[in-house]
Amino acid sequence: MDLPTASLRLVHWAAGEGLDVDVRVFPEGTKTAGDAARAVGCDVAAIVKSLVFMVDDEPVVALVPGDRRLDLEKLAEAAGGSGSRRASLDEVRAATGYAAGGTPPFGHGCRVFADPELNRHDPVWAAAGTPTTVFPISIAELARVAHATWAPISG
Repeated sequence: MDLPTASLRLVHWAAGEGLDVDVRVFPEGTKTAGDAARAVGCDVAAIVKSLVFMVDDEPVVALVPGDRRLDLEKLAEAAGGSGSRRASLDEVRAATGYAAGGTPPFGHGCRVFADPELNRHDPVWAAAGTPTTVFPISIAELARVAHATWAPISG
């Protein structure tokens, strides 16, 4: 099966980091954590939500388990900012090069903040560049490749 261009871009970027990304395509969609968990057949907590937020004027990516909600104040504090808000769809694409609902946890140049609650599952599943693609990744590889700052950012 041919992969979408955005997924191929992620695969090539990850290869440069020494990571082999095994992209799985689900035509029915993996845009939400619930959709992804149903498609993969895993607990929703094993899904990594890659959420793009603006901390002050900086786009950042927050990684939280699919069963948790991001805490805006905790994210702003972790990033050293005074406030945060969800990025608009245009801001997501401009900051990451990917569409909302398909933003991968790395490969975009934004600072990344990961919630320690992700450690409840290993491996976890993350978006692979589109709202119909995901890939499995170990917590150790996620930490290594995303260069994430680990902080309690969910509530």
